[in-house]
Amino acid sequence: LLTVTVFLSTLTPKFYFALTVTSSFISGLIFVFEWWHFRKYGTSFIEQVSVSHLRPLIGGAENSPPAPAAFSAGENETSRQNMPECKVWRNPLNLFRGAEYSRYMWVTGKEPLTYYDMNLSAQDHQTFFTCDTDALRPSDTVMQKAWRERNPQARIKAAYQALELNNDCATAYVLLAEEEATTIVDAEKYFRQALKAGEVMYRKSQNCHSQSPQHEAQLRRDTNVLVYVKRRLAMCARKLGRIREAVKMMRDLMKEFPLLSMLNIHENLLEALLELQAYADVQAVLAKYDDISLPKSAAICYTAALLKARAVSERFSPETASKRGLSTAEINAVEAIHRAVEFNPHVPKYLLEMKSLVLPPEHILKRGDSEAVAYAFFHLQHWKRIEGALNLLHCTWEGTFRMIPYPLEKGHLFYPYPSCTETADRELLPTFHEVSVYPQKELPFFIHFTAGLCSFSAMLALLTHQFPELMVIFVKA
Repeated sequence: LLTVTVFLSTLTPKFYFALTVTSSFISGLIFVFEWWHFRKYGTSFIEQVSVSHLRPLIGGAENSPPAPAAFSAGENETSRQNMPECKVWRNPLNLFRGAEYSRYMWVTGKEPLTYYDMNLSAQDHQTFFTCDTDALRPSDTVMQKAWRERNPQARIKAAYQALELNNDCATAYVLLAEEEATTIVDAEKYFRQALKAGEVMYRKSQNCHSQSPQHEAQLRRDTNVLVYVKRRLAMCARKLGRIREAVKMMRDLMKEFPLLSMLNIHENLLEALLELQAYADVQAVLAKYDDISLPKSAAICYTAALLKARAVSERFSPETASKRGLSTAEINAVEAIHRAVEFNPHVPKYLLEMKSLVLPPEHILKRGDSEAVAYAFFHLQHWKRIEGALNLLHCTWEGTFRMIPYPLEKGHLFYPYPSCTETADRELLPTFHEVSVYPQKELPFFIHFTAGLCSFSAMLALLTHQFPELMVIFVKA
């Protein structure tokens, strides 16, 4: 101690200045190298070395499994050949305008739907519910104008005008059920009237659809109306607690109109079956729709992950798994979670309640924040119901990003993540919602650490240069 004291007393301010400048320069070089390595490879060099080389020496183990090859073989190649652009889809579980969206606005004063989203819905209605033969029926002519109206009250008024001309105008009842009804019970009453009228028109169109192309177009329109009404009735039954009735209606609808699979009625069925905790039936539906040739969705990928997690989540412990390694069932569950997270990386933050939910929009962008909101809004309760499922998700979901080639847009199990997703999500989601952005990796700890170390040592060098005597006294003290 005496020797150290004598040594410090002989040092001059120039030594301290040279020491701090040197340490600042070295930490700056480390920071620049760390930043370059992160930009190129997507990970911190120091963290990578510590995980790969130091952790095994001190007895730790990486508990994330190797990249799963089971999914990547056929699906990746098939998907890469048809790399889609950002396509907006109708939300299979969209809420009711009057009974749910409007009530939210009355309570909070916030508009839950964007103009862009509602404009897409107006275009859908014109496509589904109108055809070239509308001029033959005056009530359909009125409804054709009603779907183009921007003002909700004008649309409702036009629907009543159509009912005055024809008391069996199914599309008029549909509009009133969606926008005038302020409760699900009222909406269901309107839809029952729409179903009665729609079945009559559908049978008439079936009898004469072969007479001309115009009659074929009319049959397509009446089919669309009937399917829409039956689906919404099933959703009303689900919301009112009559879940078995809703499941039967959905199954019957899928059996009666098998060619309308693009409407994704199976996603409504999956959610209802999960509410019944009929996991064997859920697995049967997944076996049919979770196929390489069919488009994926968050509902498909995350439901598959939930079922695999259910088999192991109750007994899963990260500490135990790191010691003994993962069992086959646990590896399958983790691989399924990695697959789901790569398809839509926004969902875990909502399921783990790291981000607050808003009402889902009427349209979603697959793999985007809008789809994540729509999925988590209805499925969070199903994850909570299975003990340990959210814990398993929490322990494993971030491991997905270490497996995807960097830059993250390249993709691993699916086609590359679309670059236009963020822009489309901002159009679909309300302004008061903070849109989740991907790929956007958070800076690793060691980049923050080296930046802070560099800044601190540079500040010490500056202070030593400006106030050498005070800094020497401070160091000696």
